[in-house]
Amino acid sequence: MGAEPHNNSGLPSFTLIGLPGLETSQHWMFLLLGALYVVAIAGNALILLIIKEEQSLHQPMYYFLSLLSVNDLGVSFSTLPTVMVTFCFHLRDISFNPCMAQMFFIHLFSFLESEVLLVMSFDRYVAICNPLRYATVLTDTRVVQMGMTVFIRSFCMVLPLPFLLKRLSFCKTNVLSHSYCLHPDLIRLPCGDITINNIFGLFIVISTFGLDSALILLSYVLILHSVLAIASREERLKTLNTCVSHLCAVLIFYVPMVGVSMVALYGRHAPQYIHTLLSLIYLFVPPMLNPIIYSIKTKEIHQRLCKTPLGTKF
Repeated sequence: MGAEPHNNSGLPSFTLIGLPGLETSQHWMFLLLGALYVVAIAGNALILLIIKEEQSLHQPMYYFLSLLSVNDLGVSFSTLPTVMVTFCFHLRDISFNPCMAQMFFIHLFSFLESEVLLVMSFDRYVAICNPLRYATVLTDTRVVQMGMTVFIRSFCMVLPLPFLLKRLSFCKTNVLSHSYCLHPDLIRLPCGDITINNIFGLFIVISTFGLDSALILLSYVLILHSVLAIASREERLKTLNTCVSHLCAVLIFYVPMVGVSMVALYGRHAPQYIHTLLSLIYLFVPPMLNPIIYSIKTKEIHQRLCKTPLGTKF
């Protein structure tokens, strides 16, 4: 195939797609995705408002939950522009720089979510395994330091990606597999040597998702060991119940990610819309479900939600 036309700056433009093979369902997908956006944005904004207004929720656990909600809002707003124009207005072209910016923010918030889930698991570990030291270990200053650390680490991991792509020449038909820009999708398009890009991509995946998931697993092994030492069955269940919301958040983040990876590795002959749907689930489901899970399973938030006029609608 011939090379895709370049814009005036000499940089390539890209073509986004909706659901290949399901073109007749695009408007239904727009309605579904629009509803998911509304639930995700309204739910996370409500969580932030409740934590801000309720003085009793000014604790490390809820500060970390606020970080998770801010991150989920970031994920939603990162994909919103191109998803809406692709499915609703059928405008599919995106120039190089906006595509790089969207890719940067999508991956930044994805890595950041993994980091936030890790610090939340550390919070649960300290609360259960060292409850007497909880207030001295997780001070407000330390919570801020942890928040800044996870952000800076994620930012530094993602920052090189656009520059590593910009140095390459794009000579193929620049059609992406999604309605937004992702690094694994973009890296298929250059015709130059992408060895450095692949090595760096593998490095950041292992050092973020791989390391974070291993440390989260380790924290829950230690938590389970501590819980099993409790004599009372009722107390064991009560203690474990404080981890349910976080465990659900971990599962709804990592399970779709594993699904996307498995299909990419072993499902190459699967219809393209399967890959697209799994990617949509990975980016859309966690921001939508996290506020719902924490609203239901967190007693303090649920009680405050029921007191508000908005709470009666839920």
